[in-house]
Amino acid sequence: MPLTATGTLAPSGVQYEIGHGRHHVVVTETGATMRSYSVDGTEVLDGFGPDELCDSGRGQVLAPWPNRLGDGRYSYEGRDAQAALDEPDRRNAIHGLVRWLPWHVVSRAQNVLSLGCTLPPQPGYPWRLSILIEYRLGRDGLTVASSVTNLDRTAAPFGMGFHPYLTLSTPIDATSLVVPARRRLVTDERGLPTGNSPVAGSDLDFTARRWIGPTVLDTAFTDLRRDPDGMARVELDDTVGGRGVTLWMDEHFRYVMVFTGDTLEPASRRRNSIAVEPMTCPPDAFRSGVDLVRLEPGASWAGRWGINPR
Repeated sequence: MPLTATGTLAPSGVQYEIGHGRHHVVVTETGATMRSYSVDGTEVLDGFGPDELCDSGRGQVLAPWPNRLGDGRYSYEGRDAQAALDEPDRRNAIHGLVRWLPWHVVSRAQNVLSLGCTLPPQPGYPWRLSILIEYRLGRDGLTVASSVTNLDRTAAPFGMGFHPYLTLSTPIDATSLVVPARRRLVTDERGLPTGNSPVAGSDLDFTARRWIGPTVLDTAFTDLRRDPDGMARVELDDTVGGRGVTLWMDEHFRYVMVFTGDTLEPASRRRNSIAVEPMTCPPDAFRSGVDLVRLEPGASWAGRWGINPR
């Protein structure tokens, strides 16, 4: 069991390592969080160290809802729920309930790790779910496969997201970006959607490759353009180091949040990386019902996304 430099168990629990050729990933017991992803020893993710507690959602699994939930309060088919407000200044619950839970190993090989978690009924989510995340490294990069099963006796609402911070150059101003999205969500001062609008003609239009420069992004995009294989691809390229990375997501992920880190603390961490967050639904979906997955008793959902360094 890997220990920290002080000889104690890491704050994020057991550290699980997988590798394939030049690629190396570390996933933590707490939250099934992807703490590190490196290629030839160079980090692709802006993660956190073994002695550190995860902050700002770095590498975390976001379920049973991604992003913000206004007031943490919602009703679904006769069941009322109240989640803790872990974004108190905005009166929001955020990023679900599994990111601080312990996950157990389901299977493990040199280049594959599957972790499972049972989410029990609780005030913030009165249904029981079984969640499985598989991290698989191959020659071209990482594939993350997720499956969720409703173990409850009634239908359950569900959404999922992931929160990797991709890093190429520091600061990110010299990075070019492609986001294949035709629309973006308009939000209020709490970060909750009030509508959506086309990106065409705005400074949030990254459908064609362009430099990030001073652009500030904390934006959920949708209406994703997909390639013939059904995948939507967000691309970053570094003009300084000549490196690139693509984050792809299958048709189950209909939204992607892009965050340039301008509000992170401490200030030294700002604009060092870009969070690219595949999401199945928009923020506040438990209240709006928009693109919310309905899981019947015993039913399962599955989706995939991944990272291809270049």
